[in-house]
Amino acid sequence: MAVPLIVLLLLVAGSLPASNGQTSPFSPQFAVYLACGAGGDVVVTSDSPQRTFVPDDGMLSGKSSRRAARFSNPDASPPSPLYAAARVGTRGFSYRVRYPAAEAPDGNTTLVLRLHFFPFASQSGDLSAARFNVSAMGRYVLLGPSFSPPRGAGVVREFFLPSDGSGEFDVTFTPEGGGLAFVNAIELFPAPQELLWKNGLTPVKADVPPLHQALETLYRLNVGGPTVTTANDTMWRTWLPDYSYLSPATVSAVASIQGPINFDETQGYTRMVAPDAVYKSQRTTNSSSSNVTWTFAVDGKDNYVVRLHFCAFEELSSVIGEGVNFNVYLMQAMGTLELKAKDHATRSMPTQAFYMDYVTTVPTAGENLTVSIGRAATNDSKKAILNGLEIMKLRAVDMTPASSSSKTNKVVIAVIAAVLGLAVLAGVALCLVFVRRRQRQATQPVPEEEKESVGTPWSPFTPDGEGSIGSSAITPRRMNMKLHIPLAEIMVATGDFNDANLLGVGGFGSVYRGVLLDGTRVAVKRAKRASKQGFPEFQTEILVLSSIRHRHLVSLIGYCNERSEMILVYELMENGTLRSHLYGSDAAPASAPLSWKQRLEICIGAAKGLHYLHAGHSDNIIHRDVKSTNILLGDGLVAKVADFGLSRVGPSVGQTHVSTAVKGSFGYLDPEYFKTRQLTDRSDVYSFGVVLFEVLCARPVIDQSLPPDEINLAEWAMQWSRRGRFDKIIDPAVAGDANMNSLRKFAETAGRCLADYGDLRPSMGDVVWNLEYCLQLQESQPISTETALDDSGTHLPRDIVVARQVAHIASVDAGDDMSWSETASFTATGNVFSQIMSRDGR
Repeated sequence: MAVPLIVLLLLVAGSLPASNGQTSPFSPQFAVYLACGAGGDVVVTSDSPQRTFVPDDGMLSGKSSRRAARFSNPDASPPSPLYAAARVGTRGFSYRVRYPAAEAPDGNTTLVLRLHFFPFASQSGDLSAARFNVSAMGRYVLLGPSFSPPRGAGVVREFFLPSDGSGEFDVTFTPEGGGLAFVNAIELFPAPQELLWKNGLTPVKADVPPLHQALETLYRLNVGGPTVTTANDTMWRTWLPDYSYLSPATVSAVASIQGPINFDETQGYTRMVAPDAVYKSQRTTNSSSSNVTWTFAVDGKDNYVVRLHFCAFEELSSVIGEGVNFNVYLMQAMGTLELKAKDHATRSMPTQAFYMDYVTTVPTAGENLTVSIGRAATNDSKKAILNGLEIMKLRAVDMTPASSSSKTNKVVIAVIAAVLGLAVLAGVALCLVFVRRRQRQATQPVPEEEKESVGTPWSPFTPDGEGSIGSSAITPRRMNMKLHIPLAEIMVATGDFNDANLLGVGGFGSVYRGVLLDGTRVAVKRAKRASKQGFPEFQTEILVLSSIRHRHLVSLIGYCNERSEMILVYELMENGTLRSHLYGSDAAPASAPLSWKQRLEICIGAAKGLHYLHAGHSDNIIHRDVKSTNILLGDGLVAKVADFGLSRVGPSVGQTHVSTAVKGSFGYLDPEYFKTRQLTDRSDVYSFGVVLFEVLCARPVIDQSLPPDEINLAEWAMQWSRRGRFDKIIDPAVAGDANMNSLRKFAETAGRCLADYGDLRPSMGDVVWNLEYCLQLQESQPISTETALDDSGTHLPRDIVVARQVAHIASVDAGDDMSWSETASFTATGNVFSQIMSRDGR
């Protein structure tokens, strides 16, 4: 699990004046900066202070490595001058560094090791194909097995390693399978010990002594703020924004401060721990009933150190009960009950930075690590805060070096064990060959159309695995080989996956335009070969789309799984995604604005496709990833729902829900499903309600650049639509086009889809009915200012027809705001979806 520019939690100190906001440059007792494979010094001017990396020849051990220079490309430059060259080896190579023994108070020195990787094409080969292991000091396996840095971005892996006191350090790079090993740059320097666990660690579901163990950083986040680069950090670190790690149901706000940040050096709080930029921004709670939660993918079955950074942006008070006061949770367990900022600061420093260290255990593989903050019950008028977050993995350490004789004995034992193991395996293999031969003679040949393509490198499909269609109703079956398209034909259709045919890049992989041999225009989705989570989604999509056909569901033309490729071939939707026509993205600006009638017809089409999944098929299929990028537009702007990789079969007869791990997209995820892990088709309805507001407002569902109360589209749009102030939220491109009654009914429908509880939301069939009614209102009534302002309903046609009933919802007291009962259309009997049919309408 590698994060671009991943860096280590460095807990270091310096002599810093706490009042003037300035810090002297980091100056360790010694430092080794190697530009591996470079022919001369490399000065990194973007670092602050800038650093000079020297050639690695003098510290290189062995003669089996060589220099590799990056092929020049005028259209693409590496993100750092360190990535213009590399040290490459086919048989492994090592570095040995001699350094002066550091004087630590407890006699233990901790070394900081940073390894830089940037794969590129060179005369020595394509480094993106490298697979290798990295070890250090003869006892730490740092990277591997089969470590392969991703192409396209520099990766920094950083470690804390306890010194053995010898004054020598070595690191070894060992290729696998006759391949390559490489490294672009190496940094080595000591970390001051006086700040390691200065305030102790709080164990949360863990009982692990972390002192003098090896550490590896997994995440470092600037919570509530932008990226902090090496040019702005006190230790040449990179802090990433946190919004990608926020749990989908989280509601939060962002705050910032322009004044100086204060540090109490006597308590071990300095700018070496984190720069001012981290403490100047923070994320806070904005609802007394909810926490703010961050979720991180980790290896599982390991122990992790979590450091949380705080800075109270208010005057600390000496009055008991005042000031910042909140709870901290790790892995859903209490980390700190009622953390009080004033217990970690002094009254003379109102904006004072401090941090808390925790150690926790993730008990099972595949489980995420979660961090949450929430208001304390005794002080619910105050907000919970967090400014920065760092996560490190603890690695067990063998502090006793093995003697040479014991090493020799271990080698002999290993050789004998290997020989005996090979003999046993050979015997078993012979038995298997004999049994297989007998079985082959006793069975009939399998017809060619039912043979499964070989070469898929991942584990077999498990019907009840996460990301799959599930086993509750659909029995797993072999993929229909009649849909199989040879890889050779797909390569011809796409011009060998030429970038000129690239339509877009998503989480599953890249999508290319193509034309098959019979002239069919297609979209070809090619999976990322490095993803081990793609195969269940790949097979799920084939199983779903090969069994259903509907005008408003994208059609699967075929698939290919030859030579470790996973490729899906769809009908080509020439007009792209719904999102691209609403507001686009930085990479792809929005197309020409859609009219209000076009938007209604697109929403109706998508709703019909989802309604077919929920009720029109023998299996109740829940899409689980409804969003504007998964609604595609074909000829005539016909809408079709796409991307069924996360789909699940819904509850069977007699059941109310399916219990499953949470899957979906940030901003669209049903909060009830997120909290309970109980999935129903009403979760799709919630996601579609978010899409409806996207259509109405033409803006992203989450936009961190906006003021706090506008970041979340659903919350913001609901607030104004409840008041009937559609002028505040409607897309200006259709403001003069939409009939006000059509608009009102549309917003009401979207709002009902976003009800807190699934049983209060309409079915997709009711959504279709109401959207078609919105279209009738748009087509049958003139648009005028008088009509738009009239809320009495007297101007509407008189032939009233009541639609299907859903559960009555009591009005909610909204204070100064109008409640839903005041803005929605109700009948006396409580039918919240009472409708009006027009003879002239559709």
